[in-house]
Amino acid sequence: MQALGSDDPRRVGAYRLLRRLGSGGMGRVYLGRTAGGRTVAVKVVRTELADDPEFRARFRQEVAAARRVGSTWTAPVLDADTEGEHPWVATGYVAGPALADAVQQHGPLPEASVRSLGVGLAGALAHVHGLGLVHRDVKPSNVLLTLDGPRLIDFGIARALDATSGFTRSGYVVGSPGFMSPEQANGQTAGPAGDVFSLGAVLAFAASGVHPFGEGVSAAVLLYRVLHEEPDVAGLPGPLRATVLDCLAKDPAVRPTPQQLAARLDPDGAAAARLARGDWLPPALAAGVGRSAVELLDLEGAEAGADGGSGSGSGSGAERGSGSGAERGAGVVPTPTFVPGGRAAPEPVRRTEADPWKRRAGLAGAAVLVAALLGGGGYGLYAMTHRPDPVASASAGPTPLPSGDPSGTAETDGPSASASASASASAATPAPPSATGGPNAVPAAFLGTWSGDMVTDKGLPGGTTTLTVRQAAVGQEATTSRNALSGLISISCEGAWTLRSVSDSKLVFQSRLVKSSIPGACTGGSNAETLTLQADGTIRFTSADPAAGNPAGTMHRVGGATG
Repeated sequence: MQALGSDDPRRVGAYRLLRRLGSGGMGRVYLGRTAGGRTVAVKVVRTELADDPEFRARFRQEVAAARRVGSTWTAPVLDADTEGEHPWVATGYVAGPALADAVQQHGPLPEASVRSLGVGLAGALAHVHGLGLVHRDVKPSNVLLTLDGPRLIDFGIARALDATSGFTRSGYVVGSPGFMSPEQANGQTAGPAGDVFSLGAVLAFAASGVHPFGEGVSAAVLLYRVLHEEPDVAGLPGPLRATVLDCLAKDPAVRPTPQQLAARLDPDGAAAARLARGDWLPPALAAGVGRSAVELLDLEGAEAGADGGSGSGSGSGAERGSGSGAERGAGVVPTPTFVPGGRAAPEPVRRTEADPWKRRAGLAGAAVLVAALLGGGGYGLYAMTHRPDPVASASAGPTPLPSGDPSGTAETDGPSASASASASASAATPAPPSATGGPNAVPAAFLGTWSGDMVTDKGLPGGTTTLTVRQAAVGQEATTSRNALSGLISISCEGAWTLRSVSDSKLVFQSRLVKSSIPGACTGGSNAETLTLQADGTIRFTSADPAAGNPAGTMHRVGGATG
């Protein structure tokens, strides 16, 4: 990531540019941000390509097709301008290291991680091939690593570049020698099987740290080896080696399909399970994902200082500025506040050069930041930002969570202020058992599974909460909860609720954490979770957690209409 230079645009379309991520045969790639705060990658086409009518036609066609590629394992195309003076395409930004950098810094991946990597990438290719697209440039630098799986970037553009540069023009070869298929290296049409060959080469590199057809030699030598020599896969374990060699077959007809490859890599489902749990990466690489998240947070400060009060604006082309605005200043930055009640709410935090966040880029905290920066806010999940600075602490080891008195003073200026204040009062003094006692104290109208989207008292989205209310006596733990936040990283927290008081139209619970999808990302629970039955058959949920924004929302019965 580099600071913007004097010849770099400051805005492309509706996106403010913050940094230059890299450059290549097609153009330059920038880190950008929408007016609403979403982080994106913006690729701006080189001028000489933009002037080529054939390139423009193919670029237009491929961008239109790539807009449909929004699968789990890819960075979706969000926006594009194929007609302007400087064509560009914007995709979702993935805050994780490239496989090439990860292997260079940390060494080869363990076999279990390689299998999960292959399952994820095979899924991406199966999805894209199903849309009639071919990637044509699957390589380690186009594979980004996140906690919940790999992302394959740069879909829908390789064929556009192929249209104008071609194999025969000044010896330029579309793709990356050493990772392209023999048919592609030979100037023939590369179909889906070509992507499988490239994926095999990527897996060989990930497992051994060695380029299967070598490196440090000319492109011509690499192309000759791809066409005529066998790959070097000596560093791969036996079963994995056989699967990779089948992918690297010279004849595309005998290579496995992406679906067949996934089945061979994951015969028992363990690789997919690791992806689902978010623990497929070795610890050092997982920490690298955390560092990427902190870098994004640091850029928030630079952006705030560089804004200077200017309007967001928009334009159809790439607008250039004279200053290096992305580097200037440190301002008031919206940062999630994580508290013991298990909720997150944005709060202004003054950032300085000595910002302690740079010294506490732990895995769980960084994962939460990625989700907050790229997927929206979240409640019910996290407790990281307000821990004491471990550098300033006299004690060693993990810093404990603050005690979290739920009866503290709350800011209640948002849409659920009155409900939050009421919930706070309930939390301050535990309610005595209701007159509705016995082993089956819960009214029948509450029983079942309920789900709803939460909003904080600042009006910010707070994720989705799902409850299963079971029959119980006061003092019994029988109700369960799950709060989920989906974004770049999916995080969930599961809880168990103890019934504290009952009336015909209201239940009050005390919750505790049972399971966190990412260690350290969830908090301990809340002293007052209140469910109030509404006249239309829905339930109004409020939680007395002032520092988290007192989240609240309307819940509907799952599997049945409640009006």
